[in-house]
Amino acid sequence: MEIEFNVFGKKMVVQRNSEEWRLFLDSGTGVRTRVTDIVIPNDLSEGELVTFLDDMYHEHASEKYPEVVEVKEQ
Repeated sequence: MEIEFNVFGKKMVVQRNSEEWRLFLDSGTGVRTRVTDIVIPNDLSEGELVTFLDDMYHEHASEKYPEVVEVKEQ
């Protein structure tokens, strides 16, 4: 499972690998860098990811990007 988010203007991807959540910063050019200083609790549900990312990155909020948004595929 892979879920894309706009985290206050930064494209990030959360992947579920077995029972573990993994967070990546996506460059938009096909290159992803794993974020290792943020550990998403394994028991966190998919529906709680937006709130978790908002809590972890709220200091990056701005007028242009005031919230974390899940990017839905069209």
